[in-house]
Amino acid sequence: MIQLKQVYKDYPQAGTMQTVLHGIDLDIAAGEFVAIVGPSGNGKSTLLNLLTGIDHPSRGEIVVNGAALHSLNNAQLTAWRGANVGIVFQFFQLLPALNLWQNVVLPMDFLGKLEPRQRRQRAMQLLERVGLADAAERLPSQVSGGQQQRAAIARALANDPPLIVADEPTGNLDAATADAVFDLFAHLRDQGKTLVMVTHNEALADAAGRKLEIRNGLIHADSAADAGVKL
Repeated sequence: MIQLKQVYKDYPQAGTMQTVLHGIDLDIAAGEFVAIVGPSGNGKSTLLNLLTGIDHPSRGEIVVNGAALHSLNNAQLTAWRGANVGIVFQFFQLLPALNLWQNVVLPMDFLGKLEPRQRRQRAMQLLERVGLADAAERLPSQVSGGQQQRAAIARALANDPPLIVADEPTGNLDAATADAVFDLFAHLRDQGKTLVMVTHNEALADAAGRKLEIRNGLIHADSAADAGVKL
């Protein structure tokens, strides 16, 4: 599903170029649930941005679900992302003026694969799947943080992408709600989705099928490799 070969990412800083990722090599198979951990400022979110095509590598090759992201322009990356990746953010990123089902419909509107009536029907099915059917007409401000995150997960699933990427999805949730969100991710993995999650929650990271530790822009440890699993 995901293959990185000698990926570097540089950013300009104070008149010089600072390298954030240093020659990352990584393979993630379809259906894996991978947690990425490590200190802040060491490249975790940068890596996610490269996997989703939000950012370009400075050097190296990135292939996700058969697409060579390093060779696509911004318009091509936007179209690819809409069909292939669902993104879950720490701060939910729901549009405050739209109710929950309208937020879930947005990615479908962008991709245009379904008729408008079918989009609302699918949005309701996804909200039911995450336990929010009764809250579909409510605005994000009218539901709890945990409910907003579950709505964000429903939105990430709107176009049935093979890859779900989450950046600190439980960072603003209490422990019980975080566990419920993690269980939902595990259920998605069981249904064949590939999940990549950045988290500072070590207990959740340990419960994922594979844990990568990023330090100083390098993969410092890989639990699958450490266990002798063939990647």
